Amino acid sequence: QLRLVESGGGLVQPGGSLRLSCAASGATLDYYAIGWFRQAPGKEREGVSCISSNGGRTKYADSVKGRFTISRDNAKNTVYLQMNSLKPEDTAVYFCAASSLPVLSYSDWTAGKVFGSWGQGTQVTVSS
Repeated sequence: QLRLVESGGGLVQPGGSLRLSCAASGATLDYYAIGWFRQAPGKEREGVSCISSNGGRTKYADSVKGRFTISRDNAKNTVYLQMNSLKPEDTAVYFCAASSLPVLSYSDWTAGKVFGSWGQGTQVTVSS
């Protein structure tokens, strides 16, 4: 059974950077599209980014375009989210999730319903 574990969160000042990792065990990620989501207190879960199974297609929420970069290393069974120029509004718990669909449409990704495996999340706090 596929298990996902996020890491790399923490406290960072505005303008700083963090790299989140989503490490998989129990199965290879080669055939899974991966999505990153976040949820701030009192807010709905938001799709941040997603990447196709071969890494050839990526999508980003408008709020993070140009600041966040998603990538994957299938040899390491890990997907990354590089977050630069962080803002206080990026503060949230960040989750990764895996879908057995190799490529996701925008609606599939943002709705979250095609993701069968979810990690427990990692806290990102952007504050001075």
